Amino acid sequence: MSEERDSVIWHVRCRPDTTPDGHRRVIDLLGDFTPVVQPLPPLAALAQLRGAGRLFGAAPERLAVRFRIQAMAKYGVDTHIGVADTWATAATASAHVGRSGVLHLPDDRAVERFLAPLDVRALHGIGPAQAAALERYGLYTVGALATMEETVVCRILGGKAGRTLRERARGIDPRTVTAHRMPQSTSVFHAYSRDVYDPVLVRAGLLDLVVTLAERIRRRQQIARTVNLSVRLADGSTVDRTRALPQASAHTEDLRSATFRILDSLAFQRARIRRITLTAEDLRPADEGPGTQISLDPERENRLSLEPVLDRINQRYGRRLAGPAGAYRHTS
Repeated sequence: MSEERDSVIWHVRCRPDTTPDGHRRVIDLLGDFTPVVQPLPPLAALAQLRGAGRLFGAAPERLAVRFRIQAMAKYGVDTHIGVADTWATAATASAHVGRSGVLHLPDDRAVERFLAPLDVRALHGIGPAQAAALERYGLYTVGALATMEETVVCRILGGKAGRTLRERARGIDPRTVTAHRMPQSTSVFHAYSRDVYDPVLVRAGLLDLVVTLAERIRRRQQIARTVNLSVRLADGSTVDRTRALPQASAHTEDLRSATFRILDSLAFQRARIRRITLTAEDLRPADEGPGTQISLDPERENRLSLEPVLDRINQRYGRRLAGPAGAYRHTS
């Protein structure tokens, strides 16, 4: 029988309605339990606890329950916590905690019992297109993926992706938790009144968020290095992807290009979407940017020249008086 680990990883998942300030408070509270905290904007975090049971006089599961109670009592933030010895397993567990809010997988046997029967789409880090490809070959569960020969999985998903996801299905993830400060970020979101699968409506809503986010960081005289797209689906699962910009920017066009590339890479097709959240991350002062460079694309230059004019119009007469026509949603 496997021994329970002394060192464990928490994957802390905040509820979708948590504000950026609430998320930051959760990060700060994690610092009271361990110095090794890695924020995962917009709504999650990792924490490495080594010897915490002896320090606090509580088992890992009880300690996680204590953290949840404190986060709710102090800040009104509800969290779900997966506790395991690897990043991917803890992240998968945090999405399946049940009513207790905490799922602790203390050893290899517990990890195998938990992962094996899960739908392959529930595995942390797997995308809808990858899951669909596995299902076409009859691999519907995480257990089936874990036991399939590596060469077969690599032929289906590609070498690196196939090896990585097969290892995660077996509870293996060599990534470590890296302690660093909460990056400066800001988020906007749209929650649909009904589940939406029309890609035109989804792209229109996302463009509206891009315009709002870009205007906000320009108003703050900041630029963003990366953007994160978080999509909550009708079944309650959430898909997160982050993309770095070629260079830090606050231009609507640059944020839109990166955001739509994320959306296209998710290959949702007719997935039913409940909520979309867009976050500009790794914000820094605008004067730390690369400076203004003349583009060889006259159409881009015209759009960039028009940007401050639209900002002034909207600031004076109200948001969304002027902007891209595609950003106006019609969800009736």
